[in-house]
Amino acid sequence: MHIPVLKKEAIEMLGPKANENFIDCTYGFGGHGDEILEKIKPNGKLLAIELDSEVYKKINLQDRLIAVNDTFANLKEIVKKNNFEPVNGILFDLGISSWDLEESGRGFSFQKDEPLDMRFNLNNQLTAYEIVNTWPEKEIADIIYKYGEERFSRQIAKRIVGARKGREIKNTFDLLELIPKRIKPHRTFQALRIAVNDELGNFEKGLEQAAEVLANGGRMAVISFHSLEDRIAKNFFKSNLNLKILNKKVIKPGEEEVFLNKRSRSAKLRVAVKK
Repeated sequence: MHIPVLKKEAIEMLGPKANENFIDCTYGFGGHGDEILEKIKPNGKLLAIELDSEVYKKINLQDRLIAVNDTFANLKEIVKKNNFEPVNGILFDLGISSWDLEESGRGFSFQKDEPLDMRFNLNNQLTAYEIVNTWPEKEIADIIYKYGEERFSRQIAKRIVGARKGREIKNTFDLLELIPKRIKPHRTFQALRIAVNDELGNFEKGLEQAAEVLANGGRMAVISFHSLEDRIAKNFFKSNLNLKILNKKVIKPGEEEVFLNKRSRSAKLRVAVKK
């Protein structure tokens, strides 16, 4: 269903030990979390946070695993509510899962013809459909440029606004045909997804709260998949006086992992310890 990226490296750097408590802020299908749960037995507990209600329903509940259907932007509240302390380690794996791309039916991939939804949390009101069909041209161009780092953002936004005058842009293929063939579409799709889910804003909130709830000597790891996320993690680790960076040079997947899982090629791992 989903192949965890940088699993060996992340767990080695986090160094989970017997009876410690860890938080997996992006549990998903347990690729990293279940391995951590094994390392912290017999009495260590894992707090598994999963935003997507459909994925949350698939979590295999077990002893020492506390599962919560929420956003890590509410991390402090979640920790307090579950009386989960001390917190010895925290993991953020920010990658979109294979299930999201292939099974969710929410329009995350430009390779499948699906409704333009792109929500991880189906309780949220904002969808990609609303953005492309109702937002002003300048705002659409701005998010494609800012979140997709797409230099042709104005051209794409202009084509979107021009097309919607005659018809609704309902599905991923409707949007795909508006992106010129010479332009890679993944940047536009990435930008819409980030905007719909406020991914960068929530990540910043999650990092700040993680640094607060983490016990002294506890470790925090971030696996990011594009430069915007990585920049936020890098700057936060550098600027937070209570954190010490453990890997001065970012950790990337090796050739073998990239060969076996091409989606891992853009992954970066940063780890810090609380002083």
